Amino acid sequence: MLLLKPNCECCDRDLPPDSAQARICSFECTFCVDCAEGVLNGACPNCGGNFASRPIRPAMALARFPASAERVVGAAAPCVEKRSAA
Repeated sequence: MLLLKPNCECCDRDLPPDSAQARICSFECTFCVDCAEGVLNGACPNCGGNFASRPIRPAMALARFPASAERVVGAAAPCVEKRSAA
């Protein structure tokens, strides 16, 4: 089952479970669409894989299978540079 991480690992933007802006790689690294397509040029900085839209878990399933609350922020150079510039 997907973790549904709560934030972009690059810019730390909130990505709630129902966000259509979330992108994931095959290892469930999670990024917002802006970072995935812009800063990262469509390649995960952790594994090199591509991104796909993260599925949205229906609200009634979230009660039984909640999203993760653990925020992850990566150390990939393009992301550190983006956070520093903000």
